[in-house]
Amino acid sequence: MPVVTYLEAIRLAMLEEMQKDERVFVIGEDVGTYGGAFRVTAGFLDAFGPKRVIDTPISESAILGASIGAALMGMRPIAEMQFIDFIACGFDMLVNYAAKSRYRWGAGVPMVVRGPCGGGVHGGPFHSQNPEAYFMNVPGLKIVAPGTALDAKGLMTAAIRDPDPVIFLEHKFLYRRIKEDVPEGEVVTPIGKARVAREGKDLSIVTYAAMLHVALDAAEAAAKDGISVEVLDLRTLLPYDEEAVLATAARTGKVIVLHEATRTGGPGGEIAATIAERVFEHLDAPVVRLAPPDTPVPYAPTLEEAFLPNAASVGKAIRALYDY
Repeated sequence: MPVVTYLEAIRLAMLEEMQKDERVFVIGEDVGTYGGAFRVTAGFLDAFGPKRVIDTPISESAILGASIGAALMGMRPIAEMQFIDFIACGFDMLVNYAAKSRYRWGAGVPMVVRGPCGGGVHGGPFHSQNPEAYFMNVPGLKIVAPGTALDAKGLMTAAIRDPDPVIFLEHKFLYRRIKEDVPEGEVVTPIGKARVAREGKDLSIVTYAAMLHVALDAAEAAAKDGISVEVLDLRTLLPYDEEAVLATAARTGKVIVLHEATRTGGPGGEIAATIAERVFEHLDAPVVRLAPPDTPVPYAPTLEEAFLPNAASVGKAIRALYDY
């Protein structure tokens, strides 16, 4: 199996699906001639031509509106937000049109909205956000957030084939830092299914995307102190794998929910509430939410490093929960 980066895995999934299905096309700012801000679509214009690789004006609402219309007409658009932060400009299109279409009159909107999210690259408050919590409150949408190259390919393939709108969160810190063996040819990761990334018995960390690697590093360090930490990689946030979350909570009795979206109103609150409602009798301690403080993402490197959870801060939380 070839070793590929997280970025290349996303690119391969898109490339392979465009080769298989002429309904699939790419649309967004600079996706064609320039090949995308992070070069994910480099070469696509030469391979598929301007009718399937469409450069647009700087208007996220127009990109998403055109994609919704194309999807309703039987196409399968992949709409790129150059940075996922600017999805806010197309919020109305996604929330009030794409997400509600099937409920209102039975019409699916098979489109993917993909874009780089997350911090750790000193991009500042307008290029480092994690907007998943906004959209987790929207019935009709699906949200995926891969943390590995294998899942980046598998989830992109699944998202393109899905009959409903999927927000595909690509953590840009992982783009060229994460490499692994990825099989050639078709790889499909089911939407809505978590995976146990590391088995453990003393406590669980539920997480996703870049925080997966923070959790695994912290779990490895904790093992040297005799603490066995299970790490559950959600992979999908909407709908998240409730069964897997409840199973890991019941197995270990202690849970940390770790994410990069800010704390208040973040995904951790929903997950913690579900655990408390469904498996309270298995818990040996309160569910802990570990997330950045309620501020914009700082631009200064030192402040951003203090803002983001890291292996050291997760390690402290592990020790405190273990000793509870």
